[in-house]
Amino acid sequence: MVGIVGGVGPLAGLDVLTKIIEETKARSDHEHIPVVLSSQPQRIADRTAYLLGQTTQNPARGIVEIIRQLESIGATVVAIPCHAAHAPQIFNIILEELERVNSQVKILHMIQETVKFIKEHLSHTKIGVLSATGTGSIDHFASLFQQYDLTAITPSIELQERVQACIYDTTYGIKAVSSPVSNRARQELLTFITQLKKDGAQAVILGEVEFPLAIHDKESAGIPIIDPNRVLARALINAIEPDKLREI
Repeated sequence: MVGIVGGVGPLAGLDVLTKIIEETKARSDHEHIPVVLSSQPQRIADRTAYLLGQTTQNPARGIVEIIRQLESIGATVVAIPCHAAHAPQIFNIILEELERVNSQVKILHMIQETVKFIKEHLSHTKIGVLSATGTGSIDHFASLFQQYDLTAITPSIELQERVQACIYDTTYGIKAVSSPVSNRARQELLTFITQLKKDGAQAVILGEVEFPLAIHDKESAGIPIIDPNRVLARALINAIEPDKLREI
């Protein structure tokens, strides 16, 4: 059984679940793989606030509790649709705590899976990254890129401020206006992709789990768009029933 730690943000977990269904070879209800989504945002401290030093409460604790619940009802492979949760100071604590209690569940690493997907399925080497400020996601992508001979193209300081607003602005940001996403947020993101292309990006990663809620296109500005939510969904299927994974 697949387990998803939802709530970070809430629609991101549902988005991954939806994409598991879309990426599964199935002709009837019963041929789909079993998935359990646990969305308990009140139990998980803010990841960005922790990484920026605005709180001392490590969200790893709440995430581990939810993973243990998922494991107790049968999950054997679990994913966390949240890029910030994969920062070492959070993700490493999750792994250490699970090992301490002798958990047998397998945890997929969202950022690693995305970089592997790019290397396996794209010939491009210059990859744009759109992500939240201060989460460490951009740095983590850049670090993994070095291992795969890829180059990260990141927004300017001014552009990054606008990227952050698309996530957190209380009037149009995706955290506040997510279903549907505001037209302003979507148009801003499309503008950012165009700018990253001008800066040399040959493909762009939607490195914030809410961004795929706004950008459904496989291409934009003439370059491929990488959706880590879909990559993670495919990785979960592959981990539990690879024969049911749809071809790309």
